[in-house]
Amino acid sequence: MLLIGGTTAAAYSPLFAVEKITVLGATTLDAAAVEAALGEQVGTPLALVDSSEVKAALLAFPLIETYALEAKPPHDLTVRIVERTPVGVIRSDAGYTLVDAAGVALATTSDQPAGQPLLEIDGGTDSAAFESAGLVVRSVPADLRALLTGVSATTADDVTLTLSSGLTVVWGSSEDSPMKSEVLTKTLLSNPEASTIDVTSPHAVVVG
Repeated sequence: MLLIGGTTAAAYSPLFAVEKITVLGATTLDAAAVEAALGEQVGTPLALVDSSEVKAALLAFPLIETYALEAKPPHDLTVRIVERTPVGVIRSDAGYTLVDAAGVALATTSDQPAGQPLLEIDGGTDSAAFESAGLVVRSVPADLRALLTGVSATTADDVTLTLSSGLTVVWGSSEDSPMKSEVLTKTLLSNPEASTIDVTSPHAVVVG
């Protein structure tokens, strides 16, 4: 019991205080900025790191979707983060707001960010149409995602994509998106001059 008690006491002592904070998983975010925001935890015994204070500090970074804390005695605190994945921008009087598939606003800029399609969705981010469009964008193959300039939908069943080449892809609903992605890629290879491709029914693709 003395050993257990001594070990517990040591864990709460300055001998095990945080001296280094490491942020892992940041790609878009500046890891150094996140580490700096958590600077108040330096000097705190690892066992006494306040998770509510950490949460409050990380709220300043809307790009963070989830995070996990990992204590590495004697002095290291590691924060593993998962960033939100943008699906496009919504245009308003305030400018262009970058959003993820859940409709969470990540940033607003006066100019449209490069590589981010314009989302024109009836009902806004709380609609079934937006949920469907978000799922579709996340399922589009990476090479085509880079060419995506516009996404529109009036309902959850009529998502339409526009590529920088001028190609219009009628996707329909988010159902069977993996199959639609595969079919779209194959159709593009065999019909490079197509102006429209309808994969609403992946078993009966219509090319125009």
